[in-house]
Amino acid sequence: MKRHAARRACAWLGLGAIFACLAGPARAAVFALTPGQQAVGAVESILAGSGDTLLDIARRFDLGYTELIVTNPGVDPWQPGAGRRIVLPLRFLLPAGPRRGIVVPLAERRLFYFPPGGDTVETFPIGVAVAGLDTPGGETRIVAKIVDPAWYPPPSIRAERPGLPRVIAAGPDNPLGAYALRLGWPDYLIHGTNKPDGVGRNVSHGCLHLYPEDIARLFHEVAVGTTVRVEKEETLLQWVDGALLLEIHPDKGQADALDTGLPMTPRPPADLAARVVAAAGDELGRVDWTAVRQAGRTRDGIPVAIAGMVETKQGTREVDVEARLGPP
Repeated sequence: MKRHAARRACAWLGLGAIFACLAGPARAAVFALTPGQQAVGAVESILAGSGDTLLDIARRFDLGYTELIVTNPGVDPWQPGAGRRIVLPLRFLLPAGPRRGIVVPLAERRLFYFPPGGDTVETFPIGVAVAGLDTPGGETRIVAKIVDPAWYPPPSIRAERPGLPRVIAAGPDNPLGAYALRLGWPDYLIHGTNKPDGVGRNVSHGCLHLYPEDIARLFHEVAVGTTVRVEKEETLLQWVDGALLLEIHPDKGQADALDTGLPMTPRPPADLAARVVAAAGDELGRVDWTAVRQAGRTRDGIPVAIAGMVETKQGTREVDVEARLGPP
């Protein structure tokens, strides 16, 4: 029953995105793009099934753990309970700048891939660096593609774990997974993982981790030479259909607190007001500063309208995939 329900849920979500949901985890969301489009997808919701965890649901709908837990405050990540409504934050503001190759807004813990042609975008959740470490910002390229990569622990990791062998061969114990994309920055990779529960969390020393099924897809789509642009802005603002949308994600400290079951301390970005003023321009007088402050406190990653036409986070659609869609 659960497998058929997952297929039907993905078919329903196909109103906003196409999910390749056969047996096992979901794959990346693929969205059609029109010229000038600034956002894709929609906030959805489902009812948790018996035995589901938030980790299960995150992977099923190709979300990262932090994305899901911050949008579902008060939900037990290990036992949400059958019938519990779970919000799926599947609406995304697209990164600013050129739409080519791979773009990684680190604060979103998400990767966007713009295939040649410019009429689609794919997006994948990623594991990012732990607090105190980071991925370089700016632009580089994919310089090599490696199947079944061996892992040579760098000195920084060997200093933390001196018992590690000099090399870990391909296989289930290899933290690089089955595929790796080597970047022009030495020692940095986009790769799979043997610990998919870390996707969407602060887990790496600077590499970007994807679910095994996502790296398999991306690996076979991109070519050596594909550009990779890494961005570090915490605050995303875009005008979409007459509304100024604001999207803010948890910072590293807040994500780590959520990851360990602690409450997230409200901490708005220091430059939030300045960014809103710059983005609003001549519409500054119409900015809803209460909505701005609320977004800065919750940092739940869901785009919210702060000026112009009204677009609320309450406009989610609830899907009881068992009861509403009926038996298989």
